[in-house]
Amino acid sequence: MSKNKKKPKIKGRKLSAKDLQRAVLRLFQRHPGKQYNPRQVIAKLKITNNKDAVQYAIEQLVADNALYAKDKFKYQINREYVAESDQKTAEGKVDMTRSGAAYIVIEGREEDIYVSPKNVKNALNGDKVKIRYWKPRGRHKAEGEVLEVLQRATEHFVGILQLFPRFGIVAIEGNQTMEIAVDLEDIQTAENGDMVVVKLNEDAEVNSRTSRPKGIITSVLGAPGSSSLDMQAILINNGFNIDFPPEVVKESEELSTEITEEEITKRRDFRDTLTFTIDPLTAKDFDDALSYRKLEDGQFEIGVHIADVSHYVQPKTALDNEAYKRSTSVYLVDRVCPMLPEKISNELCSLRPHEDKLTFSAAFVFDKEMKVVRRWFGKAIIHSDRRFTYEEAQEVLESGEGDHPEELQLLNNVAKKLRERRFKHGSIDFASEEVRFRLDEDGTPLEVYVKERKDAHMLVEDFMLLANREVAGFIGKKEKARNKVIPFVYRVHDEPDPDKALELSLFAKALGFEMDVSTSEAIAKSYNMLITRAETDPALKMLAPLAIRTMAKAVYTTNNIGHYGLGFEYYSHFTSPIRRYSDVLTHRILELNLPKGSMHIVNGNELEEKCKHISNQERRATDAERESIKYKQVEFMEKHVGEEFAGVVNGIADFGVFVELTESHCEGMITYDNMDQPYDMGDGRLSIHGRHDGQQIRMGDEIRVKVLEADIKRRRIEMALVEGPKRKPEEIGTFSGRPKNKPSFPRKSDKKNDKGRRRTGNRRK
Repeated sequence: MSKNKKKPKIKGRKLSAKDLQRAVLRLFQRHPGKQYNPRQVIAKLKITNNKDAVQYAIEQLVADNALYAKDKFKYQINREYVAESDQKTAEGKVDMTRSGAAYIVIEGREEDIYVSPKNVKNALNGDKVKIRYWKPRGRHKAEGEVLEVLQRATEHFVGILQLFPRFGIVAIEGNQTMEIAVDLEDIQTAENGDMVVVKLNEDAEVNSRTSRPKGIITSVLGAPGSSSLDMQAILINNGFNIDFPPEVVKESEELSTEITEEEITKRRDFRDTLTFTIDPLTAKDFDDALSYRKLEDGQFEIGVHIADVSHYVQPKTALDNEAYKRSTSVYLVDRVCPMLPEKISNELCSLRPHEDKLTFSAAFVFDKEMKVVRRWFGKAIIHSDRRFTYEEAQEVLESGEGDHPEELQLLNNVAKKLRERRFKHGSIDFASEEVRFRLDEDGTPLEVYVKERKDAHMLVEDFMLLANREVAGFIGKKEKARNKVIPFVYRVHDEPDPDKALELSLFAKALGFEMDVSTSEAIAKSYNMLITRAETDPALKMLAPLAIRTMAKAVYTTNNIGHYGLGFEYYSHFTSPIRRYSDVLTHRILELNLPKGSMHIVNGNELEEKCKHISNQERRATDAERESIKYKQVEFMEKHVGEEFAGVVNGIADFGVFVELTESHCEGMITYDNMDQPYDMGDGRLSIHGRHDGQQIRMGDEIRVKVLEADIKRRRIEMALVEGPKRKPEEIGTFSGRPKNKPSFPRKSDKKNDKGRRRTGNRRK
């Protein structure tokens, strides 16, 4: 009898090429962990198609990335494959992470789309892109890949040039770490190691040798290492031009400084009313002033006078286009990148003392109870009698001596009453510590300190808030009266996310502070109580920034939802047109709607697009400002490497502990490698526990650290733990063993021991 038995014939049907490919794909999808060769596929599907036909179908699926080849002519499903029918396309903006991955923010979609680093392609932070996205099997959140860059957020970057035989690479530093390829014919006079300005190709072309986006060098800044050059790099890398285009400068220089009699007759004249400015000592652009006058009936009028930028910057001019493009002035530690050229910001529109100046003004009549009983808005002319610095005004308030003490004191009393009412109606005190630097002539930081907020600062702030609120209220009430929408630039702030508020409350509870997050009103009260308690409790002080992060970001929009943080139904920005383009738009729309019986309606869609651009530019300016502060903090600590300081723990992460130095307010990190022993993470990331002696380090603890390194390039200060927190005997709890499912963080010596154990241990795998 023959040993070679005939295999039974497969009973089945023969599939068309298209049906065969679908059937093969379904088979592999049903068994994602299995590997099959063509013969096994035929047997599993019970089909009569020959091996070559099945092999061809498999190869088509491999080409589509649905399958991939394994050893011995076997194949397996690609778990990340998504059929075209399950894919969608969308447009959105790139929000890049430090890891190189990105989240695509799509308007109208609640959840962002995650894009892995390999699928980001050549898209950069802030770019508008077209993506393809899908929901992977077994996952709840969508993922995607960039198909096309539609619009670059930033075209120019600063970096260090590295030359190779066939091309150059510009390494961009700072918040946006990346590399741009440059052909050798496009490097100008730059040499290896130079700091250069590089412009991305408009067609988003990628260098074939390096797989990096291509660019051309537009400017050679010179050898790196200068703080001034690094500050310029921060501005350019965040999308802000250092210089104004020639046509913009020319247009500004041609503006007349003369105020004609004809212009004066169109305006309300405040030149005989006591008027003064209160600004920082170093300010050059005084864009707001306050006036005061008594009225015969015992009431009094306070005027808020704002530089009339819209008189000089007319729509659709080169000046206007550039101001819109920038949208904001950027305030770095050692310089300002202005929205408008110096002729306008420091001369024509600066409300300097003893000069007639054109303004857009808001005047409020108060009764004896300090309530607003009448208001007026319109174009005006003023003559400032006195320029106060904040320090000078504060000295007058405290001593009662100097220029205009009675008037300043009355304004301060009114401001306090406005503030009191604001907090009573739900306003949140978001005042946080502002880090300031004392610099020498070349910009080197000599001292780091926190700016004090005194009555003089808050006085000005409260009258600016009043003007902003009343201007927005004027438009809002006019809408209601006419029952018609008037598109306007509102500054809105949404209510906090309930889930984030609840998470914060649990965090606060672990530190001994109870929060009520049952309603938006209760959350506001809890936030204010938290901020008050934080003044005396170091641990709670660390929670104040976290509380701010749970809040939505304030933005510009035509859709008024109110300002939750301030507790205002209507709010806009009207008081700083020299440094904010939103205020220029507000002035223009307000002016057209002031005449009695008028109803001027701009294109709402166009205005909303402008609001989005301005909001985006504001975020980029904030990023640049924060980066400059971090840079100067690291620069300041360079000369203190090796020294010991007191600090407070203000954050705990998987890779280390964040510490803010008590004296200088510089923030650094102690990695777990630089701790005195291995540590285990406590519940809620509020504490860590020493594995050897049970030492506990908690948020808000005062510890002593040593500065190991100040790395300007990475904007990072590395520290080591010198001495843990000092606790009373009753505060020290027992701790033994590592909590279940809690990560532990070994020191370097422990890592070596672990490696040794792995080499000598039982290799069961």
